[in-house]
Amino acid sequence: MLLRILAAGLRPYARAVAAIAVLQLVQITATLYLPTLNADAINHGVLAGDTGHVLRVGGVMLGVTLLQMTCAAVAVYLSARTATALGRDLRAQVFARVRTFSVREVGRFGAASLITRTTNDVQQIQTLVVLVFTLVIAAPVMGVGALVMAVGLDAPLSLLLVVVLPVLTCAMGVIFGRQMPLSASLQQRVDRVTKVVREQITGIRVVRAFVRDRHEQERFAEVNRDLLDVGLRLGRLQALGMPTAMLIMEFSGIAVLWFGGHRVAGGGMQAGTLIAFLQYLTQILQAVMMAMMAFLLSPRASVCATRIRDVLDTGSSLTLPASPVTEPPAPGRMELCDVGFRYPGAEEPVLRGVSLTARPGETVAVVGSTGSGKTTLLHLLPRLFDATEGQVLVGGADVRELDRATLASTVGLVSQKPYLFSGTLASTLRYGRPQATDEELWQALQAAQARDFVQALPEGLDAPVAQGGSNLSGGQRQRLAIARVLLARPDVYLFDDSFSALDAATDARLRAALAEWTTGATVVIVAQRVSTVRHADRIVVLDEGRVEASGTHGELMDTSPTYREIVLSQMTAEEAAV
Repeated sequence: MLLRILAAGLRPYARAVAAIAVLQLVQITATLYLPTLNADAINHGVLAGDTGHVLRVGGVMLGVTLLQMTCAAVAVYLSARTATALGRDLRAQVFARVRTFSVREVGRFGAASLITRTTNDVQQIQTLVVLVFTLVIAAPVMGVGALVMAVGLDAPLSLLLVVVLPVLTCAMGVIFGRQMPLSASLQQRVDRVTKVVREQITGIRVVRAFVRDRHEQERFAEVNRDLLDVGLRLGRLQALGMPTAMLIMEFSGIAVLWFGGHRVAGGGMQAGTLIAFLQYLTQILQAVMMAMMAFLLSPRASVCATRIRDVLDTGSSLTLPASPVTEPPAPGRMELCDVGFRYPGAEEPVLRGVSLTARPGETVAVVGSTGSGKTTLLHLLPRLFDATEGQVLVGGADVRELDRATLASTVGLVSQKPYLFSGTLASTLRYGRPQATDEELWQALQAAQARDFVQALPEGLDAPVAQGGSNLSGGQRQRLAIARVLLARPDVYLFDDSFSALDAATDARLRAALAEWTTGATVVIVAQRVSTVRHADRIVVLDEGRVEASGTHGELMDTSPTYREIVLSQMTAEEAAV
């Protein structure tokens, strides 16, 4: 999986990769040439007392060293640049894929895991790519080249490599094999830490309201301790690799000096040749160590690549139509035809056999007990997810066949929990209609009963909005979310319990303003408060995912026990009859 991602991701940078390979080849060639020059300077210069020869060879060595350093510096620069570009591309691909997901796919992965995959996982692959370009490309060339040069210098002494290389390879292989499961476990622990931190930051008000600070500290300490334990075990294995390789290298150097010293004493080889052979041995072992260093880091990168590939290979359940409809034949008309919906893995469907029609200029209210499927029904209209049974029509066309931009401009949804992006009040309101003027913003705020509190702010429309609107009250967030949708002027307005944080007086004024603003549009309201829905043109009662009854307030009071029970739980029979 890692190779698959690297092959696809590095394809646009083939020229840079080729340049890195050439630069590394020149650098390694220069590195391999230096011990031979050193041996020549010792054998024919130092031992012979020829100072001129030493200076000449020394000058050549200096030039080769400068060439080596220049090639190495440029290769590292290109490596870092290419790896960074790969990381940028991977993050963009993951983000683009996540944006196509429906609520179903987001729920499957979890927000915390998607954040980790987009940031930390990509960073691990990016780090490995730098190591591959700077170490792994150079390692085979250096290892093979140094081996050839060492054998050429003294074949009998080279037999030591037959013992040294297998020992080093086996030692690194054992360490590498034990790292893979720990790397997978480490990424899972990172997901858990991200999840807990995200929950605690998002729910800090709940934590403080219930004085659960100590509990949350212990909860974070637990997942943090798990991450620490796995990280330490993985770190110990990685830390063991270098001392093990160094130990083998030192023993190898001792063996070369021991056997080579006897050969020099016996006249079988020259002192300069022994020094050069020792340098080549060091280069061979360094090449193995460089490759192993990358391999020691590759298990975690491999796990990260698999996690990223899982996101990229996951298709959205919201498939795009081959020939999207851009002009709905019946603007404003909303219809559900025998619709059913079941969440993945659920034993029972949330909705079953729901049929409902709403026409332009009509206000339809949906009521029911908690868990009856009201919010799920509303989410099918803007196609946050698709119905598993039946057909959902907006503007006379199936939502599966509508162009995404057309559907977004046709249906405006105010969610049960409104979310505001950070910025200013003006940028928040213009999220659905960027070209709106300040005058239009104030008109939408007036209709949403938010003009007064915005005018009271010193900065007015330029007042800052924190992430999620955390610097605003619940009622202010709801009214701004309503104003944001009103500004877009869609054909179908969906209000998912969007008035729950408003007092009765503000609720009444808002509904009166909405009646004028949404003239000619279709309005669907989900609410628990009877006073919000009793004057709707039609009220639909959901019970356990089915439409139990439909009609006006007066009709349902006489025909629907469920509706009557909801009404009488909030007001007296005399008030309900008014």
